[in-house]
Amino acid sequence: MENQEVEILLVEDNPADVELTLRALKTHRITNKIMFVRDGAEALDYLYRRGPYKNRNEIRMPRLILLDLKLPKISGLEVLQKVKSDEELKKIPIVVLTSSKEEPDIRECYRLGVNSYIVKPVDFEKFIEAVRNIGLYWLLLNQGPTD
Repeated sequence: MENQEVEILLVEDNPADVELTLRALKTHRITNKIMFVRDGAEALDYLYRRGPYKNRNEIRMPRLILLDLKLPKISGLEVLQKVKSDEELKKIPIVVLTSSKEEPDIRECYRLGVNSYIVKPVDFEKFIEAVRNIGLYWLLLNQGPTD
């Protein structure tokens, strides 16, 4: 993965959700350029090319960040705030994909600039369909800036 351009950065600490998300994206042939990290600190290290990612070769940033809110080390809200306050990173679409239906979480995410907030469906088939729709929209239909 080190030498491939990443289209999706998946930030998720639950191994089952990582597996389901990767399976859904690959099953629907949406992308094969996915990087996943297990916590908020690792996500920021990846985006800022720090620590184990300081020598990564990708020139471009991910086209999409799928972000869980309840993460170890640095929360998803903190990652969202950092990315959306950075001039170089803020144009990357961020989709919060979380189990939290809490109104304060939803409100705070939109205040910080999230592009979409999706509650993870509990049902396996609905989860697969939700991830497929996210990938189709953000990678194939949505037109973002080219720079």
